[in-house]
Amino acid sequence: MKKVAIVNYDAGNLDSVARAVIECGGKPEISCNPDTFARADFIILPGVGSFARGMQKIRDRNLDVILREQVIDCGIPFLGICLGMQLLATRGREGGETPGLGWIEGRVERFQPTGLDVRIPHVGWNEAIYQHSSPLLRNIPPRKDFYFVHSYHFLCDRAEDILAYTPYCGNFVSIVSRDNIFGVQFHPEKSQKVGLQLLRNFLAL
Repeated sequence: MKKVAIVNYDAGNLDSVARAVIECGGKPEISCNPDTFARADFIILPGVGSFARGMQKIRDRNLDVILREQVIDCGIPFLGICLGMQLLATRGREGGETPGLGWIEGRVERFQPTGLDVRIPHVGWNEAIYQHSSPLLRNIPPRKDFYFVHSYHFLCDRAEDILAYTPYCGNFVSIVSRDNIFGVQFHPEKSQKVGLQLLRNFLAL
């Protein structure tokens, strides 16, 4: 059974992610212990809340250094969920201008409504429009709906890092990928069968 380290930095719905991992055949461990990440086959960074507070908690626990060693240096497959995806950016503005992990160049900014009928935060089901193929999307037909809850979005510097976008406030990036690093703006653990399929795909990398 594959060991899945779920990063505990007091900023995520950790238990629901762990339950989804179990359903998909993985063995989750919620932790901020360096030994857990060193033993892991996969790492998931969930997250809810503000960019600035999330990064502060990560740096307070030295997790930015620990995660870089395992993900960047050792190549362990990594999945960021919601805020966990946004923290991959170079910087974010939620809670004040704050440097992110910087693994995928770009910035995180608040949605700017494109009309009176556009509500912020973006909450509910919406589709992901694929830009290219990926093993993360295996057996998930294009334009399937996932569940979103967010007010900020990731503006990538490089088009090749965008795996999918979603139509809201124009279009926003909903999946990023680079090598062994993946991020999803939606919550796969709340996205029913299609979300579980994505998690199964991640655990099959």
